[in-house]
Amino acid sequence: MNDARKGNELQDPASSEEAAQETIQVILQKIIIAHQQSLTLLQQTETAYGRLIPRQLLTLLDRSSIVDVKLGDQIERKLTVMFSDIRNFTPLSESMTPSENFSFINSYLGVMEPVIDSYRGIIDKYMGDAIMGLFTNSADDAVAGSIAMLKKLDHYNSGRARAGYESIQIGIGLNTGMVIIGTVGGANRMDSTVIGDTVNVTSRIEEATKTYGVPLLISQSTLYDLADPSKYDIRFLDRIRVKGRTQPFSLYEVFDNNPVNLRNAKRVSKSKFEEAIAFYHMQEIHVAIELLDECLKIAPDDIPAQTYLARCNDYLSTGHHVSTGELDTNLEWRDEYLIGIEEIDKQNKKLHDYANTFISSIKADNGEALHNLLVSLEDHAHTCFKIEENLMQRSGYSFMDSHQQEHKRFVENFMMLKAEANITKSDLRYLIFRTRILLLDWFAGHISKTDRHMGRHLIQAM
Repeated sequence: MNDARKGNELQDPASSEEAAQETIQVILQKIIIAHQQSLTLLQQTETAYGRLIPRQLLTLLDRSSIVDVKLGDQIERKLTVMFSDIRNFTPLSESMTPSENFSFINSYLGVMEPVIDSYRGIIDKYMGDAIMGLFTNSADDAVAGSIAMLKKLDHYNSGRARAGYESIQIGIGLNTGMVIIGTVGGANRMDSTVIGDTVNVTSRIEEATKTYGVPLLISQSTLYDLADPSKYDIRFLDRIRVKGRTQPFSLYEVFDNNPVNLRNAKRVSKSKFEEAIAFYHMQEIHVAIELLDECLKIAPDDIPAQTYLARCNDYLSTGHHVSTGELDTNLEWRDEYLIGIEEIDKQNKKLHDYANTFISSIKADNGEALHNLLVSLEDHAHTCFKIEENLMQRSGYSFMDSHQQEHKRFVENFMMLKAEANITKSDLRYLIFRTRILLLDWFAGHISKTDRHMGRHLIQAM
């Protein structure tokens, strides 16, 4: 017994140390496994949250992780907002069970999501069958992405037809401008959102696709932000006034996705169509009807041309004229045109005064007035734009490139009008109308929005 006890007491110390090390290794291994499992769970959680708050938005907010996002985080950006909606979804939804509704919506959204992503778009939110997307790189991404969505819809509808389902149609509206991207909510519930007039107007533009029976509409602001508008099939469609906005703006149809025959016919009739719209708004209805008849001979399935012809006939029978009424009143000077920089405000006020001469010129068919205004416009472009660009450069204005892009587009439109004015075959009334619309859009879009934003920065930099 004593010998056995002594044997235990004299156990090899190396064996005890080895057993202890093995125990430590087991514990460490368990810790490593637990750590790896925690990392995996964290990555899965990040991925799951990424489906709710896009990682691109985190990048815009300068946050590396969802856990770093705080209530009230925000950033100002110029971008293009997209609203897309399925046409006649309510009756379609009523014909399906709740389960079928969810399957249909998820099938459709699952098809559209990769298209938007491939054009560097961010899906801000799904609203039932509607999509709100953001394109932060360029308006070209938004327009090209929307065209791709409509093309993808054709393939999607082919699959639905093979399965015995009816085709669906969508409307897409695009608008470009300054927005605030940030987080809103309370202590227990927070969400990312985009706030600004740009968002509200985009929603109204998408709704207008129903009125005109077209799949894709863009604002004048988006048109001005395109690197090369001639890459797309675009035509002027109307002037519209939307709820919550004091000034009307121009609307353009993008018809790249029309069936080949209709698209080609619209290309041929484009000039006549835009001229017909001008004469409709000038209430020269018989001239508008004549031009619209010619358009419909070229493109019988042109729904906007049919819409305008119906408006003309309604005017002849009832006297009701669908219009913003801008051509009948002076352009009112507003405080929102003032940016607080005297030398720029002086140039904008001078341009405002010239714009108002067009009301009488349209009625009087005054070619000399048009010539004088075009000369004044050229002076304005060279003088005011140079002043603005020098000030922006000196102050390090972050949005100088996009501001200059709008200047460039204005000059291009002006030079085109000036060239057409030198061609004796050009209709003077039509040129006057287009010049006035150019000026109205400039005040509503650039001076009251872009210039005011620039002005706030310049004043702070002084």
